[in-house]
Amino acid sequence: MSITAIVGAQWGDEGKGRIVDYLAQLSKVVIRFQGGDNAGHTIVNEYTQKTPNGKVALHLVPSGIFNPETLCIVGTGCAVNPQGILNEIKALEAIGLSTKNLWLSERTQMVLPYHGLLDSHREGTAGQLGTTKRGIGPAYTDKMARRGLRLGDLKRPTWLKTRLEQALDFANRELSYFGAPTFELETLYEQCLKWGEELAPRIVDTLPLIQQAFQQDQPILLEGQLGVMRDIDWGIYPYCTSSNPTPGFGAIGAGLPVWAIERVVAVVKAYTTIVGHGPFVSELMQDSAVGHHLREVGGEYGATTGRPRRCGWLDGVALAYSTWLNGFTDLAITKLDVLDGLAEVKICVGYRLPSGEVLTRFPDTLDLMPDLNHPDKRSTLEPVYETYPGWADTKAARAWGELPETAQRYLKRIEELTQVFGRVKPRLRYISVGAERHQMFEIG
Repeated sequence: MSITAIVGAQWGDEGKGRIVDYLAQLSKVVIRFQGGDNAGHTIVNEYTQKTPNGKVALHLVPSGIFNPETLCIVGTGCAVNPQGILNEIKALEAIGLSTKNLWLSERTQMVLPYHGLLDSHREGTAGQLGTTKRGIGPAYTDKMARRGLRLGDLKRPTWLKTRLEQALDFANRELSYFGAPTFELETLYEQCLKWGEELAPRIVDTLPLIQQAFQQDQPILLEGQLGVMRDIDWGIYPYCTSSNPTPGFGAIGAGLPVWAIERVVAVVKAYTTIVGHGPFVSELMQDSAVGHHLREVGGEYGATTGRPRRCGWLDGVALAYSTWLNGFTDLAITKLDVLDGLAEVKICVGYRLPSGEVLTRFPDTLDLMPDLNHPDKRSTLEPVYETYPGWADTKAARAWGELPETAQRYLKRIEELTQVFGRVKPRLRYISVGAERHQMFEIG
């Protein structure tokens, strides 16, 4: 039996889809365990070459879908826009990919049209949190308030109508408060019935599928969205997502006992990026030469919104914090090649307060950004850096010994920064030096 969770170790956009696509080739089941279509996992492989830009951004469908023999499950912990996942399915089938191996948990929450509208209006009054306005936050709010609708409701018309009427009563009152258009019950109900007709064959009780795979000792992969720094409880609250992208929730969102997870692979980008607002101590301003290099060479634009990502040096303080919370066992370093050609590279190992004191622990948001009215929602702390010599090229490397010594030293320092909590000692396992499957290798 082998159950592995793939988790973002930073603020998301680390390249998790690329790692899942690689490891899914050896897995029998891939389960997406939380989040919605507010983020995307970009995949580059032989199937995606049929698209105009040679890649596919998956938002809801698990990244294991490119392996026809792999069972792909959208888990109970997710929030699914029915039209969104139908669009993804059609796009995948348009490039000749079968999606017969895709299943949706009947317990998964739905993101309905009024959620997106509410998200847009709430964002305008909540101090600009930087959401994608896809309705994920309002959908999770409804889930916790127990007025949410689930995918299984689409298969039970009478129950669906009753639940929808109850949910709309609240949603329309809030939309009226904002002066926004409201929704007609019958119109939305008919739309839900149409979604149900198309999705019903895929909407099942996924627990027996997972239990069977577990009992047969089949390798299972759990795929998370975003990263721990966007976690609703441990991230940079309130500039975070509305779910828990940690392996602790991975067991819950997938439908597994927590002790079943044997490996937790941390996906770590060789530098740091953020989409949206919130404190980011090691940020390089957009007009800096290195910041521009990271964004353009790394293609740092949101897979869902196209927004340019804020770029900066690797934040070792946040990485150590993430390691503790997630219990990483393995490290997968992505986009090392983006640092090729830089004269020097840096790692942030501390935050200097205005008093001169240096923090080496990751603090709460108010300590990172005391002024919530700061126009750019940026940190007011000063990064403390370690500086290392750069290297020329890593793209051709297919083994550890083929990497430049300076790149090896940089990678080993990343590993050291994650091994500061005694028994929690993850090791370097995977290195990615490009977007293609063959540009990633495992360290023995």
